[in-house]
Amino acid sequence: MAAVDIASVHKVFGSTQVIRGVDVAIADGEFCVLVGPSGCGKSTLLRMIAGLEEITSGEIRIGGTVVNRVPPKARDVAMVFQNYALYPHMTVRDNMSFALMLAKTPKDEIAKKVGRAAEILGLGALLDRYPRQLSGGQRQRVAMGRAIVRDPQVFLFDEPLSNLDAKLRVAMRTEIRELHQRLKTTSIYVTHDQIEAMTMADKIVVMRDGVVEQIGAPLELYDRPANTFVAGFIGSPAMNMLAGVVQRDDGGVHVELAAGRRMTVAGATGDGRKVLYGIRPEHLSLVEPAAGLAAEVVVVEPTGADTQVVCRVSGQDVIAVLRDRVSCRPGDRVGLRPDSGRAHVFDAESGARLAA
Repeated sequence: MAAVDIASVHKVFGSTQVIRGVDVAIADGEFCVLVGPSGCGKSTLLRMIAGLEEITSGEIRIGGTVVNRVPPKARDVAMVFQNYALYPHMTVRDNMSFALMLAKTPKDEIAKKVGRAAEILGLGALLDRYPRQLSGGQRQRVAMGRAIVRDPQVFLFDEPLSNLDAKLRVAMRTEIRELHQRLKTTSIYVTHDQIEAMTMADKIVVMRDGVVEQIGAPLELYDRPANTFVAGFIGSPAMNMLAGVVQRDDGGVHVELAAGRRMTVAGATGDGRKVLYGIRPEHLSLVEPAAGLAAEVVVVEPTGADTQVVCRVSGQDVIAVLRDRVSCRPGDRVGLRPDSGRAHVFDAESGARLAA
């Protein structure tokens, strides 16, 4: 196991700058998830850690050693790819043992390591099958088994679950997390799925356009997003954003919304400042029209455990997720009451967090 330190890393393809001065410190044994929309640079950063892409400038250290000029095979990392990358003409056993055979590892040691990995991943009965005889989830477990037998310092996962169906993705998330808890190997995991990031990570790195927007524990990012991008990316459905203006009077500080309601906030500054009042869908409740933000119900989506209600407030769609069953229907007039203690305020121009 080893810590991974990424210091002032840049990557340029021709005239296009893909990574712009990224700094991330990943502790020994930590499960770190790089998350962001497609094209944000997260996979490129992972490939630079693996040595599959050269670094334009900056340093990457694994276990305290600078690896900028170290070839991939000498970095002691193992990568699990999105497309599994299994050899179709080899059995599961041979796929898992191939790297060890190339390294001229003794046969008895290979058998021991493959047997241990197969036991951990439930592949014991599949060792003599070929990839074409396996399901998607089984193929992904073989790909992970191939990484495990190498006993690397660092595991690298490049969107390993994106080819699986929704139910299998949930099961495989649990398997990968349990695997990490058992092996305690430093792991760096790339995904565009914020649910994967929230449920798997010790630390999340949110990226956009080659820069890091925020680093923190999952609930830290959920509770205190640094800006509107992180607020909108972490959490599903995304946080509602309502335009408003900071107003100060004898009663304290509040945000005057375009919808005509005043919302009390803590710590906002700048009388007359244009802001965005953020409230998560799960922090809204349904009340009488006069007791909250006046809204018209547009869509009601019951999921069983809760109900998602899309409402229109002053021409803007606002989503509420309600734990209780509701009787409202499209066209009904309702009120939406935010939980003021869980509201967020962001500067309208920069998007930076201001308060709450």
